[in-house]
Amino acid sequence: MASFNKVILVGNLTRDPELRYTPKGLAVAKIGLAVNRRWTTETGEQREETTFVDIDAFGKQAETVCQYMKKGSPLLVEGRLRLDQWDDKQTGQKRSKLGVVLEGFQFLGSGTRSTEGAPAPAPAARPAPAAQPAPAPPQAEEDPAPHEGDDVPF
Repeated sequence: MASFNKVILVGNLTRDPELRYTPKGLAVAKIGLAVNRRWTTETGEQREETTFVDIDAFGKQAETVCQYMKKGSPLLVEGRLRLDQWDDKQTGQKRSKLGVVLEGFQFLGSGTRSTEGAPAPAPAARPAPAAQPAPAPPQAEEDPAPHEGDDVPF
């Protein structure tokens, strides 16, 4: 049986991202995203609902999101669904929560952009390698493909 687990969301952060590190040094970020849906009912009434989604990011992507994003920032997220299950210590009942594991993202605010979690640095921030001719750095900045997947743990 075939299966497919892919989520694409666009929304605004509900809080500042929380960055922590595992004992082995892996960065883990907790992100809250609010996704709005607007529609018109059959009677012409405008309706809106907001869905709040918890997102977990790991590695370099977690650090990048925490460095550049804050509460209210718009963000496009690509990821996969994950079901967390545990026993409630107070009631003893089984609990579960559906969340998203971040696999890629894109900044949507003005002045910043990224592909698959790697931010595109400003032209002055990227030094040209010594062995490369002078015209090469602008070419590298225009083509973000070589930077996709850098330091991505997935």
